[in-house]
Amino acid sequence: MSRLLIIEDEESIAELEKDYLELSGFDVEIETNGKVGLERALKEEFDLFILDLMLPEVDGFEICKRVRKVKNTPILMVSAKKDDIDKIRGLGLGADDYITKPFSPSELVARVKAHLARYERLIGSTTVENEIIEIRGLKIDKTARRVYVNGEEKQFTTKEFDLLTFLAQNPNHVFTKEELFNKIWDMESIGDIATVTVHIKKIREKIEFNTAKPQYIETIWGVGYRFKV
Repeated sequence: MSRLLIIEDEESIAELEKDYLELSGFDVEIETNGKVGLERALKEEFDLFILDLMLPEVDGFEICKRVRKVKNTPILMVSAKKDDIDKIRGLGLGADDYITKPFSPSELVARVKAHLARYERLIGSTTVENEIIEIRGLKIDKTARRVYVNGEEKQFTTKEFDLLTFLAQNPNHVFTKEELFNKIWDMESIGDIATVTVHIKKIREKIEFNTAKPQYIETIWGVGYRFKV
């Protein structure tokens, strides 16, 4: 049974989320204080975190940042803040998803299941020899999940790595944002495809010498993106 931690200071919302998730077979625990939630997230083993942004003592952004430094556990951010800047910041800190309140409990359950299924496939895969992709100074170690640019290692979140690897494995193929969202996030009818744009921007900042004139990931205006070789 997957163990989830909800860090949410509005107890009525946290209890509602917990009820629906437990009905779907998950083991769910709640913390209403950001500092306590962070301590538990770092010390204990959970399969997924559901994280509110506005929390007492330590906010959701700081929790996400601290957790992502040491764990690849899926993080779903939940917030009443609808501004794109908050979504961009959350995803940039390593969150796997961002859900805006109000949302339906069934949508939350669907997203939790999708992220858990994907993460379980990721950690369950085994490869005897490292698979390496090398293109013009860019080295992607698929087995170790590490990225190097001209010999210097760059830190990637789970979704950033998956998106970069998928594009690099399908060079010169133009993918729409919808196709990339469906492939990397495993969700067809839920979520925001703007997530793809945010992740492409973060990837370019890490691998491109000049983000205004990218040599690896090219924008095909009105269509999507492709990895140039």
